[in-house]
Amino acid sequence: MTIQPLSREDIIRTIEGTGHAPRVPVMLHLWNGAGAFAPEQQPFVTALQAKYPQDVDFKMPSMPGISGSNRWINYKDITDDGRHGLDSNCYMEDIEAEIDRFIETMPDANHPELFAGLTPSSGERYTLIHWWYWLFERQWWLRGMENALTDFYLYPEETHKLFAALTQYYKQVIRRARRELHVDGVFLSNDIGTQNGPFFSPEIFREFFLPYYRELIEEAHRLGMHFWMHSCGNIEPFIPDLIEAGLDVLHPIQKHTMDEREIAAKYGSRLCIWAGFDVQQTIPYGTPEEVVAEVRFLKETFDRPEGRFMLTAGNGITGDCPLPSLEALYAACYGEQ
Repeated sequence: MTIQPLSREDIIRTIEGTGHAPRVPVMLHLWNGAGAFAPEQQPFVTALQAKYPQDVDFKMPSMPGISGSNRWINYKDITDDGRHGLDSNCYMEDIEAEIDRFIETMPDANHPELFAGLTPSSGERYTLIHWWYWLFERQWWLRGMENALTDFYLYPEETHKLFAALTQYYKQVIRRARRELHVDGVFLSNDIGTQNGPFFSPEIFREFFLPYYRELIEEAHRLGMHFWMHSCGNIEPFIPDLIEAGLDVLHPIQKHTMDEREIAAKYGSRLCIWAGFDVQQTIPYGTPEEVVAEVRFLKETFDRPEGRFMLTAGNGITGDCPLPSLEALYAACYGEQ
């Protein structure tokens, strides 16, 4: 029997902590693409996704890239030779000389390709506008990781200019999404943590990130939207500031980087935790029984009578995940085990 998705009202109550849904909301498909699996396994994964629907509808715009008519850099030609790691490319080699031209020629948030193929929400399902790369991720995508981490010290003025310009662009995108697609929230990624701790100090975070986080979150709230954020790694030192800035939903509280019980005790009543199941060890190497036990642990740790808890994977599930474990993950998340 196919499980029915939760209603828009169920998700809103869960996020805002005003009531528990009939079951814990689950969104797994975003992190579990059938294409990651071998061709002979893909029908099984597709059938699982059909049986267990996501409780949120994700609408992903075609954000600017490095080529085509809708691109980030329009003042010079750039290419990716495919010989470098993603974080070692550098498309803006001289930020001092280039930042003003970058801002002057930034892409248009009204570009027709941006929302091509996206249809407005019917209002029955909770709907998110979602794209990858927010501030830090877009910074290192443009500058390369090594430059990005030193720009806070060597080029602080230019870094603020970059973040301010990106924030203005994103504000235009979410205004358009609210107007044209009738979305309920915005979900952005910004990996600011490593396995052992944040990428940078709280002082750097508060100077360079928090003001722009607050500005975009406040704009979403002004439009009547929730704000969701993904960040891998240990970001515990930043969580109080994120809550103060108005963040509504945080993903994933990554396994093996933070103490889940401690995070739940400190912050579980102050924002909604979209807990991410461990994709590094449990899902690729654990037994189905261990998968079920981990889902139960997450529910026991984060679930609250008033809501404030949803479930998903911590990141992309890879094709080495045994299918019995994947099936156990879906069944346990949806309360069938």
